[in-house]
Amino acid sequence: MAVLHRTQLLLPGLLLACVPALLAWLGGQAFPLLGGAVLAILLGIGLRALWTPAARYAPGIGFAGKYVLQASIILLGFSLDLGEVVKVGRDSLQVTLITLALAFATAWVLGRALRIPVKLAALVGVGTAICGGSAIAAVTPILCPDEHDTAFAMSTIFLFNLVAVLLFPPLGHLLGMDAAQFGLWAGTAINDTSSVVAAGYAYGREAGDYAVIVKLARATMIVPVCLALAAVVAWHARRRTTEGAPALRAGGIVPWFILWFVAASALRTAGLVPVALQGKLHIAAVLATVLALAAIGLSADLRRMRATGPRPILLGLGVWMAVALGSLAMQAL
Repeated sequence: MAVLHRTQLLLPGLLLACVPALLAWLGGQAFPLLGGAVLAILLGIGLRALWTPAARYAPGIGFAGKYVLQASIILLGFSLDLGEVVKVGRDSLQVTLITLALAFATAWVLGRALRIPVKLAALVGVGTAICGGSAIAAVTPILCPDEHDTAFAMSTIFLFNLVAVLLFPPLGHLLGMDAAQFGLWAGTAINDTSSVVAAGYAYGREAGDYAVIVKLARATMIVPVCLALAAVVAWHARRRTTEGAPALRAGGIVPWFILWFVAASALRTAGLVPVALQGKLHIAAVLATVLALAAIGLSADLRRMRATGPRPILLGLGVWMAVALGSLAMQAL
């Protein structure tokens, strides 16, 4: 009964997300340079701008935007060799660490210059440096920001995710980047996993695979960042003789779907996934990705983004540009 009730709760939103997802899939076949992933986000945003879905659609839209996206990443693991995953993660580590440092330094300097509250600047910095909304959600229980600060940070991050999805592929072609170069740039400089997937596969399958691996390696940085932030909060709390550090739950900061992605890749590497099945699993991954991105577009509230005001957006722009240009500079060096 519980499963049936859960299905009935999710079904309206899932079916709604299927509408822009199907159109995006067909459009991606007709216009491969644009790609179904980018079209899915744009069509979802367009539909939401014209019509606000009723509350009954929210559970299914939220489920698709989070869990269907994670499932698509796991499915991608079945088409990637584990040795290549480890190699790409190792090769991208230096660029990842440099861009992380750039994001946090820029957020601190610009935040002070624009007189933005410390917690809001930290949320924008963490979201830009690591993995967008997921990173913001992970550090929120540690920083305990105002609800408006969290909403501002989420909206700012989403805005530059959308800009990156539209801007990065043509810029990559203009700069003459090969698949690995673009995958490294997208994986280290675009905030949210969904946007990395959209931009990467818009450039090509090889670039998309490379970008996903780099992004997942980057996402694991949320664990040491959360631990460091908890230590800082605890230190300040002791200085003020208030409550101690907030409790950390491993499930709250560890991106478990990354472990399943690695397990899927290990099964493929061990030869336990038939070759004929690998192609079907990749198609399933692409379909799941398009559905998830359409749902993410449907959840975008452009009115709330406009209401955030210019200062958080300027902060997000500065941090995002520092990361994007820093990643390019590291590749040039």
